[in-house]
Amino acid sequence: MTKAKKILGLLGRAVDYSYSPLIHNTACELLDLPYYYTIFNVATEALIADALQGAKALGIAGFNVTIPYKKTVVPFLDELSPEAASIQAVNTIVQKNGRLTGYNTDISGFAAPLLPFKSSITGNKIALFGNGGAALAAIEAFRLYFHPSELLLFVRDPAKAAGIVQKSGPKREFPVTILPADDTERVRECRVLVNATPIGTKGRDKRESPSIIPLDRKLIQCDQIIYDMVYNPLDTPLLLAGRAAGAETISGIEMLIAQAAAAFTLWTGMQMPLDAVKTSLLQEIQMKSTS
Repeated sequence: MTKAKKILGLLGRAVDYSYSPLIHNTACELLDLPYYYTIFNVATEALIADALQGAKALGIAGFNVTIPYKKTVVPFLDELSPEAASIQAVNTIVQKNGRLTGYNTDISGFAAPLLPFKSSITGNKIALFGNGGAALAAIEAFRLYFHPSELLLFVRDPAKAAGIVQKSGPKREFPVTILPADDTERVRECRVLVNATPIGTKGRDKRESPSIIPLDRKLIQCDQIIYDMVYNPLDTPLLLAGRAAGAETISGIEMLIAQAAAAFTLWTGMQMPLDAVKTSLLQEIQMKSTS
């Protein structure tokens, strides 16, 4: 008799483009683990409580959580890990004995590719675009690992962004200055520029700007680090502009794999075979880009 596989999945909305199933299913196959990872598109926030209750009933082993539900899921979980509680945002859920525990592996996953630049980030300014769960994770990562002098938070609605500043304190040692998303001249002052929005994602509304900053105004400097959390496409317009300006660039693929590896360990107790998984992922991306 074939033993049933444990189900894992991605909880989001309109996220069929995600590479998470490829990452986790590749890792499970390589390690011969009895798990299968799929996508759960939930149409509205109003359905999240039902989705999580159904997950308990069905015995689903765990989820990743993505746009736009990283904060939405929090009230419906039984427990939060310290890092998830610190920012009230969750990107990984583990079910055990009928209880759902929320974690945030985005924090360490975001920090991982920046760590080689730590000494040059400490004491300098950061520019961060976005006010969702991914932005909260980035602020917490800068607090824990990098200690910048100031963080400039660029958002579409500054009045609504006050909550994100409140949630990122009181442990935070550096000031967060909220600015309108179109007030982009000040990114010139910053050592790191981070896109924590979905802007630039393949398949989004073509009427939307392809970048968080106007690329024709030469705002990117050669001594900056340009970090785009978007991972589909691999080379976003923002990263291409950064590379053309001579800046260091970090693709969202790096964060995707780092946070996925941490989530994988929470679910399975095993270490993800990172090199093999990254090779498979890049092969898939290359194949899709040429087809």
